[in-house]
Amino acid sequence: MTRRPADTWDLIETIRDRGVTILLVTHFMEEAERLCDRIALIDSGRLVALDTPAGLIERADGRQRIRFRPSAPLDDALLTALPEVASVERAGARVLVTGTGDLLLAVTTVLARHRIVAADLRVDQTTLDDAFVALTGRPIHD
Repeated sequence: MTRRPADTWDLIETIRDRGVTILLVTHFMEEAERLCDRIALIDSGRLVALDTPAGLIERADGRQRIRFRPSAPLDDALLTALPEVASVERAGARVLVTGTGDLLLAVTTVLARHRIVAADLRVDQTTLDDAFVALTGRPIHD
């Protein structure tokens, strides 16, 4: 019987959820983010960082990015006035909002209040891959 990675992940999660400590060594950040409560980033035999997945991401750049095309004219000041918003940029008809906290809720609430639909909405967050690059200064697959 051949095990798929998803089967292995399910097994590890089941054991972990029973309170058993598991030491997992992996180069796959998606796997580490899903399965690990704490992560030690090791680069060239040197401990670079030790934290939770969310903590590593926050240390690297905890900002979120929301991209969308507004269905009606949108005054950038409506977004920049929000405490969650760090910046608003335009690229043609597209709007890029960068910020922290509950950014998606804050932005979509303002849009809904002004009856603007966010077409082609995309939310990007910093990943563990991004954190590794930021914390080590080099790409994962050198």
